[in-house]
Amino acid sequence: MTHHIRNSAKAIIIQNGCLLVIRKSSLSDSYAVLPGGGQKKFETLPQALKRECLEEINAKVEVGELRFLREYLSDRHEFADEDRHVHQVEFFFSCSLKAPYRPSQGQAPDPGQQEVIWVPLDELEQVNLYPKAVIPLLRDHGQSGQPIYLGDVN
Repeated sequence: MTHHIRNSAKAIIIQNGCLLVIRKSSLSDSYAVLPGGGQKKFETLPQALKRECLEEINAKVEVGELRFLREYLSDRHEFADEDRHVHQVEFFFSCSLKAPYRPSQGQAPDPGQQEVIWVPLDELEQVNLYPKAVIPLLRDHGQSGQPIYLGDVN
């Protein structure tokens, strides 16, 4: 079996002390993730992120600074049974919305995507946000310096 590395761009959208997230469900749990997804051939990471935000959350975004970089090797984490042999490199960018926005699904939501919601930064654990390693960094508002290589974390 050939394994490929997949690049993925993620949007960090914070307004009024809240983070915009996608609530998803899996076979075993409900959890939240940041909007974004896989980079296509000949697409830059900012282009991928703009496309993914339209598809998932029906929003046009302005892509800002790179904040974090994470590797995800699925066989080493709790979703190994559902998501085997994935090696993904995720690029987390600060983003802003180009227009006033009410959370809504895009025209091409991800499998398992339930809803798009604003979550106060102090309630990220309650929505089971992944990757968990970014929670304290999001609350830190970049005070610890950027970008940060997080390694293989979930």
